[in-house]
Amino acid sequence: MDTLSVEEITVQLDAPQKQRLDSYLAGLLDDLSRARIQALIKDGCVCVDGSVQTSPSYKIVADQQLRVEIPAPEEALPQAQDIPLDILYEDDALLVINKQAGLVVHPGAGNHDGTLVNALLYHCGDSLSGIGGVRRPGIVHRLDKDTSGVMLVAKNDKAHKGLARQLADRSLSREYLALVVGEVPPGTGKVDVSIGRHATHRTKMAANVRGGRHAVTHYKLLKGYKRALSLVSCKLDTGRTHQIRVHMDHIGFPLLGDPLYRVEATKLGSLLRRAGYDEDIITLLQSFPRQALHSAHIRFIHPVSGEEMQFSAPMPSDLDGIISVLNQ
Repeated sequence: MDTLSVEEITVQLDAPQKQRLDSYLAGLLDDLSRARIQALIKDGCVCVDGSVQTSPSYKIVADQQLRVEIPAPEEALPQAQDIPLDILYEDDALLVINKQAGLVVHPGAGNHDGTLVNALLYHCGDSLSGIGGVRRPGIVHRLDKDTSGVMLVAKNDKAHKGLARQLADRSLSREYLALVVGEVPPGTGKVDVSIGRHATHRTKMAANVRGGRHAVTHYKLLKGYKRALSLVSCKLDTGRTHQIRVHMDHIGFPLLGDPLYRVEATKLGSLLRRAGYDEDIITLLQSFPRQALHSAHIRFIHPVSGEEMQFSAPMPSDLDGIISVLNQ
């Protein structure tokens, strides 16, 4: 909401059983995300029978009176920057963009500006609502810096909540294209292996580590290249950090050019020479500067209209050029 809003609600539960305060408000205020509601409670913006209640897990009962104060959203800390965006679709609730490789999604250590969030703040301006109490775009799912392709962004809490729910229940579908090293068997496969932080390399993730989170990737061979490289499509049941990169490496098919999980240049060169590739093509493949991963397609239900929507992003020129060379 763009202006201060105070809403008084008298709770009339159908049954006398107790219910969590945050759970009840999440069902009542469907324009706000669960995280936003919990933040309002912890910030002292919710009163129960005239007393401030700061515990989201507080149990409310029938006939209690709630008063919820929803402050105007604060300005986001990142600064708006005029960075070009390839917008595939936009309305009042969301945007679908084709993210270029090399663009970081969120500001962070080493990337304080020049990110997708900076670009979205500039592009959206006053059309953004207070997602989580801060005027900012809602990143529904992230792409790594050097992964290109289609990406979904919410403009307000209601859209963000609806899209996040679809992401959790897997009704939001994403398909990626990856060029991997090795001969992937024909047909389809599934990797159901947990992913967690690498024990010694803190910028890497690893499969089957203690404390790892459940992760599932489905893959399908699209085309093989001389038993040395394979183009595969990947669909995700979960969205863990580096998921496709870690899972494909785990089963022996690391992504071409991946700076963290890549095949050593000498090993790649030997594999390509055995496959009969010319030295100029080998040099081209060895020097590919990023993971060969592209978010190609997304399908979801519009969180406001209920319409099924799907969008595709064309292969970027660098990866398309590699594929064209291999096809020759």
